[in-house]
Amino acid sequence: MIEVAVRHDFKGFTLDAAFKVERVGITALFGPSGSGKTTVVSAIAGIFRPKQGRVVVDGRVLLDTATGTFVPPRLRRTATVFQDARLFPHMSVENNLRFGWRRAAQKASQAEFDHVLALLGLEALLTRRPAKLSGGEKSRVALGRALLASPQLLLLDEPLAALDAARKAEILPYLERLRDEVPMIYVTHSLDEVTRLADDLILLKDGRVAAKGRVFDLLPDLEFADVLGAPPAGAVFRATVTAQRDDGLTTLGFDGGELFVARLERPVGTALRVRLRAEDIMLALEEPRAISANNVLPATVTNVSVRGNAADVQLLCGQVKLVSRITKSSRDRLGLVAGTKLFAIVKSVTVDPILQ
Repeated sequence: MIEVAVRHDFKGFTLDAAFKVERVGITALFGPSGSGKTTVVSAIAGIFRPKQGRVVVDGRVLLDTATGTFVPPRLRRTATVFQDARLFPHMSVENNLRFGWRRAAQKASQAEFDHVLALLGLEALLTRRPAKLSGGEKSRVALGRALLASPQLLLLDEPLAALDAARKAEILPYLERLRDEVPMIYVTHSLDEVTRLADDLILLKDGRVAAKGRVFDLLPDLEFADVLGAPPAGAVFRATVTAQRDDGLTTLGFDGGELFVARLERPVGTALRVRLRAEDIMLALEEPRAISANNVLPATVTNVSVRGNAADVQLLCGQVKLVSRITKSSRDRLGLVAGTKLFAIVKSVTVDPILQ
């Protein structure tokens, strides 16, 4: 359990945010630039002392301004990864990694050191200096150094912001692997990173917590989209590989039925994260026949929100929430209201690697 409460007055801006993290995994601290995300993480790490605040990690009080408690950063057993990696340029990769290991309050064993190397694919990089690494490689080394400090909590402050699309694609699978290793608070303003990585989401807006909850529940929620001030991102949910078909498709089972996707080289039983974007779901009042789409799912409308010429339609498919973005004209023509039974025609499915 992680408890955070931070209040501080800046010129023209007041940060007043409080939240709890109750599960191992990735909690996204999400919001626009200037909303207070980095300040909150800095307060947790101990590199910023707020006027008022309380930080508790696994029952250990790291900060409590009411009692004058302030644990120095090096004793907090938190580790922070910044977007610029901050490796020591004169040290090899191995020495950068061992720097984190040497400073750990509880040193990892050699077996754990080797585990981190394998987890992040660092074995072939040990003798290199940071100047000889790509951006993605530097990020992996920074993650390794942080993990080898044996933290109780890993803080990631926009770790992908300085990377191009290719380097982001390189580092994302490694971040996914870390879900089981240590609780993480992940600062980002990228909704794509949230949908792929996060288990829980805390939205900071104007210095305050505007929304919080499970990613699977918030992303397709139309009220969350209103608070965010943006169209719904779509739905994220868990699915399992249930069959490999002879026609080159893979069957994914989820609470709302089955999805058929291009062949995935994953064994039956593999758990996956599936994303369906709002723009990739069409709606029909009658089950369509003789169409190219492989996925047609029965669903029920639970909410409709009209935004100018667009309409966002929240759906329930089994116990999974989906959302479709169509035109207001289509919504009016179909007469969609809460309770309408229909069929969701899925044009595209994004499948991300294994969950926990």
